[in-house]
Amino acid sequence: MSHASILRRVLTVMLLAGAWTRCALAHPQIPGPPQTRPIALVHAVLHPVSGPVIDQGTLVFDQGRIVAIGRDVAIPEGAEVIDLAGQHVYPGLFEPLSDLGLIEINSIRATIDYQETGQLNPNVRAAVAVNPDSELIPVARSNGVLLALAAPTGGLMSGRSAVIQLDGWTWEDMVLRGDTALHIQWPAPAAGGTRGGRGGQPASAAGPQGIEALRRAFADARAYRAARQADPSFPRDARWESLQDVLEGKLPVIIHADQWRQITSAVAFARQEGLRMILVGGYDAPQCAALLKELDIPVIVGGTYRLPRRRGDAYDAAYALPAELHRAGVRFCISGRARFGASQVRNLPYHAAVAVGFGLPAEEALKAITLYPAQILGVADRVGSLEVGKDATLFIADGDPLDTPTQVLSAWIRGRKVDLNDRHKTLYRKYEAKYSQQR
Repeated sequence: MSHASILRRVLTVMLLAGAWTRCALAHPQIPGPPQTRPIALVHAVLHPVSGPVIDQGTLVFDQGRIVAIGRDVAIPEGAEVIDLAGQHVYPGLFEPLSDLGLIEINSIRATIDYQETGQLNPNVRAAVAVNPDSELIPVARSNGVLLALAAPTGGLMSGRSAVIQLDGWTWEDMVLRGDTALHIQWPAPAAGGTRGGRGGQPASAAGPQGIEALRRAFADARAYRAARQADPSFPRDARWESLQDVLEGKLPVIIHADQWRQITSAVAFARQEGLRMILVGGYDAPQCAALLKELDIPVIVGGTYRLPRRRGDAYDAAYALPAELHRAGVRFCISGRARFGASQVRNLPYHAAVAVGFGLPAEEALKAITLYPAQILGVADRVGSLEVGKDATLFIADGDPLDTPTQVLSAWIRGRKVDLNDRHKTLYRKYEAKYSQQR
C-alpha cells in the first residue's frame, strides 16, 4: 500500500472519529424559533432588578424586545397572553466567567478547546470556538442561566472572551458581544511556585519574567502601530493588530489574579500601560479595596465555593468576599467558577446565595448575577434587567432562584422560547421509570 493511500485512510479515520465525538456530545434540544407575535406575561411578580419588585404586574415583549412593563399595561391585539398566577419573572442569570461551550468533559482532551499553545495569544477569539451543541448549555439554562462569558485561558495573554446567549444553531447565533475583553493571566510571584492560569505557567512566565514579557508585548504593539502609520505596506501581524483596540481603551483587559501582590502589581501595570482593567478572582481584593474603589476597577469574584488560600485565613474568607466588596463600595459581580468549570455553571445562583448567608444583601446578590455582570462587561444596554427596550431574555420561576428548591418553568432568549429539557432531566425520568417498574 502506498504512503498516500495510508495517509488517506488515517485522515478518514480521524475525521470520522472527530465527527462521532461531536455528534455523541451534541444535545438534542432544538433552538427556539424567532418570536412571531407579542407575548404578555400577566398577574406575575416581576423582578426588574434595576427597580422595585412589581406585584401583579404585566410584561409584554415583541420581536425579541421588552415593550412594556408595569401594573397598568395595555396588551397588544393578537398577543399570546400567559397568566402566571403569582409566579416570578426574572432577567436571565449571567455567568461572567466560564469555559461554557469551550469544554465538554474535563478528562477528555478531544473535548477541550479553551487554550492555545504559546504564552502570547491576544488574537485568539473564544467566540469562534464555542460549540452550540454542548450538552452543558441546556443544563445551565435549566437553572435560569441564559447568558455567559465564554473565556479562553492559559499562557500570559489567553485571548478574547465573548458574551454568549445560551441558545442558537451556530456560534454566530449565540454571540451577543463577540470581542468583550482581552484576558491576561497575571504571573504568580516567582517564590510562590509556577501556578498561574489553569494548568499553571512555566517558570519563564512567572514573576518578573512574565511581567516583562507582557510589557514587551505592549511595547511591540505600539511600535507596530507606529510602523503601520508610517508605512501602510508594512506587513500585518495578527497578534499586534489585535492589541490596537486594547491600547486605545476600546477593549478592557480582564486580569486574573488572587493574591494581593498580584493584584497591586496588575493595577500598577494597567495604569502604566493605560489599560481599562477588570479584576477576576480577587480573593485578596478586600485588602486592596481602597485602591480598587479609587480607580473604579470592578471585580469578577471567582466563586464563593472556595477554600481559604492560607492557613491563617478565616474559614469564611471566600464566602464573605462579595459582602466585603459591597461594604467597601467596590463594583463587583459573582461568577460560579469552580473546579469542574462549565459543568458547574448551573450552580451560579447558589454562589450568590452563599454570599447572602455571609452578609451580602439579597437584592445585591441578585444584581451580582444579572445586572452587575452586564454593566461590567458592557452589555447592560441589552440584558441584565427587565426594562423597556432591552432584550426579552428572561425566565419564569416558582420562587427565588437563589433557593435550591426553586424550579425554572419557562425561559425566553431574545423572545425565542427555550427548550428546558436537558440530559440531567432525561436521566432522572429514565431511572424514575426504572424504579417504578421494579416495584
